[in-house]
Amino acid sequence: MKRPGAKKRIEKFIKDWPIKALSLVIAMVLFMFHRLSMLEERYFIVPLVVDSHNDLVPATSYPHVVRLSLRGDPSIITTLSEDSLEAYIDIDSYTSEGIYKIPVRVRQKAQATHFESLEIQPEPAEIMIGLERSLSKLVPVTPSFRGYLETGYELASFQIEPAQVYVVGPRSKVAEITDVTTESIELTGRKENFSVTVRLQSKDSLVSIKGNSLVTFNAVVQQSLIIKNFENIPIIVTGLPSSFIARLQINYGSIKLQGAQKELEAYTPDYSILSLDCSDIKGEGTYIIPVTVQVPPNFQVIRFDPLEIPVEVVRKGRENP
Repeated sequence: MKRPGAKKRIEKFIKDWPIKALSLVIAMVLFMFHRLSMLEERYFIVPLVVDSHNDLVPATSYPHVVRLSLRGDPSIITTLSEDSLEAYIDIDSYTSEGIYKIPVRVRQKAQATHFESLEIQPEPAEIMIGLERSLSKLVPVTPSFRGYLETGYELASFQIEPAQVYVVGPRSKVAEITDVTTESIELTGRKENFSVTVRLQSKDSLVSIKGNSLVTFNAVVQQSLIIKNFENIPIIVTGLPSSFIARLQINYGSIKLQGAQKELEAYTPDYSILSLDCSDIKGEGTYIIPVTVQVPPNFQVIRFDPLEIPVEVVRKGRENP
């Protein structure tokens, strides 16, 4: 048998129950909103790491950074930095080539605490990426230049150490690579031999250089050689006894010289560059005399004309018979 007091208490409790239930729900919602309002939100930009321990590698471009949205207790959020968390995709579970949609995951680093209590959302949440077998290939190193040597100088020869390097990456990308270039080597104003250490540059972000990416470039610089023609040069007579007069059938010649650009461009032939040696002539007559060339020792004679000249020699006083 129920006691009257208990019945009254029950009736009082269930009286206006819908209003009381609604009030309870509102109180809970307000409490939740209050808790949410107390949470702090931050955003980090972090590198995207590709976890791979098999022979598949990314073969299509993908974002190398992701945006992390963090929400949680202010006392925890404020202790975090971009170095506390790491975004990654795991491709170890994929065994064949193809294009896949892979979720972006987040993991804590050693210094991150209370990681589990945070609400973390990566943007993008997943990425579409192509995977291919990894391939390695040995290719030559090609130098890349910027600027020009000082006027009058040229790059005679060079050596690169090492002359070849291995590149590694997705098979389709590596198959297209024929060489690896260096960063630009500055030539401006140089006129002496030089040696520099430069970094190699991959032609594709998905292809990397195996091992050390630095090479040594050794250059041999020399003066530029040019060829220059000189025309209408007077041909002089030397060694002819003073009792004779020489009559040349050709009085002017030409010569082609090779030499250092700066020196040859500044050179002006003197009167004795082309001459006829008549020192062996003892009497009158017509002689075929070879042309003698005298140029500075730093120039090389490529060609001259004429090679020989007919010369009529007469005694003085008889030059006008």
